[in-house]
Amino acid sequence: MNYRPYGKLNYSVSTLGMGCMRLPRIFENGKALVDLEKAFELIRYAVAHGVNYFDTAYGYHNQTSEAVLGEALDGGLRQNVKIVTKQPIWAMKTQADIRRNLENTLKKLRSDYVDVYLIHNINPDCWEEVQRREIYREYERFRDEGMIKAIGFSYHGGAGLFPKVLDAYPWDMCQIQQNFLDTDREATENAITLAGEKGCALVIMEPLRGGGLAKASTAVQTLYDEYLIKRSPVEWAFRHLLNYPQVSVILSGMSTMEQLKENIMLFSRPDAIPGCMSQEDKNLLRKVKIAYDAISIIPCTDCQYCMPCPHGVDIPRVFGLYNDAVRFENFDPSKRGYWFAALMGCDVSRCKECGECYQKCPQGIDVTNQLKMVHQALEGWIE
Repeated sequence: MNYRPYGKLNYSVSTLGMGCMRLPRIFENGKALVDLEKAFELIRYAVAHGVNYFDTAYGYHNQTSEAVLGEALDGGLRQNVKIVTKQPIWAMKTQADIRRNLENTLKKLRSDYVDVYLIHNINPDCWEEVQRREIYREYERFRDEGMIKAIGFSYHGGAGLFPKVLDAYPWDMCQIQQNFLDTDREATENAITLAGEKGCALVIMEPLRGGGLAKASTAVQTLYDEYLIKRSPVEWAFRHLLNYPQVSVILSGMSTMEQLKENIMLFSRPDAIPGCMSQEDKNLLRKVKIAYDAISIIPCTDCQYCMPCPHGVDIPRVFGLYNDAVRFENFDPSKRGYWFAALMGCDVSRCKECGECYQKCPQGIDVTNQLKMVHQALEGWIE
C-alpha cells in the first residue's frame, strides 16, 4: 500500500481510504440493513492489507455506519487506523446537540477520540449558518478536551464558495468531490491547488462518481480499447486523482471483497504516485469526458434559469441524476441520490405542474413531462 502525508498533520495515511457509506446490505421486512458479517470482513481485511484510513458519518446507513465501524475495529485494530467522521448541520439544531451528537458518535465508535471531525456537507445553503454559529469554535473545544484530534469539512458546492470556506478558518483538512468528469463542477480542479497552497490535507470523495465510472459505457469503452496502454475504467479514474501530489487520500465506498482486493492492488502499485499520468493519458480522459457528456438525454445545462421552483423541486439536480443514470448505464446511484432529494423535500412529488419552469427554460425542455418521466425512473430506492 502506498502512503502519503496528511497536510500539516503528522499523519501517514494510506492513499486508499475506505468509505463506509456503501457497506454491503441485506433486506429484511422492506428495510435495508448493513450485512454485519460481510462488513466486518471487509473492514478487517482492509486493515490487514494496509488501509489505515476509514471515513464514516453521523447519517450513513440510517445512523448505523459509525457503530458498524466501531465494532469491526474493536479488539485492538482501532489504534492502527485513522477514523474520520462528520456531523451535518441539520443534526445541530442547538449548540448542545453538537456535543451530544459527538458523545454518541464516540460511543458508537467505541473510541475515546476521533482523528478528524468534519462539518458535513458545507454548501451555499448552510455556510452562513455555520459562520453565524461558529460551529468550528465548538469543534475547537472538543479538540482541547481530547475528543477529536483535528478539524475539517466536507464540501458539496460550486467553485465560487469553496475558496471562501477554505479561507474562513485554519482547517486541518477538507474533503471534496472530484473525478475526471467533475474537473469543472463541484469545487473544481482549482480546489486541489488551493488546498495544497494552504497546506490543508485534501481527501477526495466520489472518485468513481458513485460507481458510475467503474464500468464504461459502450462509447467510452471503445476509446479505452483503442488506446495503446490497457487499463480498467476503475484504474483510469483513480490514476487521474493519484496524479495530484496535493491529494492525501482517495476514498472508495467498497461493498464487495472483489472491489476491495482490486483497489488494494491498484493503490499498491509502484507507479500509483503523483505524476503517474502522461500528457497522452490526460488527453484520453478529456476525450472520455466529452464522450460521457454527449450521452446526456435531457438537454439541461444547469443554467438555473428555472430556479427557484415555487414548489421546491430542484429541477437541475433531478435532471442531472437522471442523465447520470443514463450516461453510466447504472440507475442505482441516481436512485439513491433521488431518495436523498426526497428527504430534503426537493423531489418531483412536490411539482404542481404550474408551467413556470417551461416558460423560463432557454433550452425549450418540456420540463413538466420530463420531470414525470424522471420520477418514474428514479423512485423506489430503499436505504
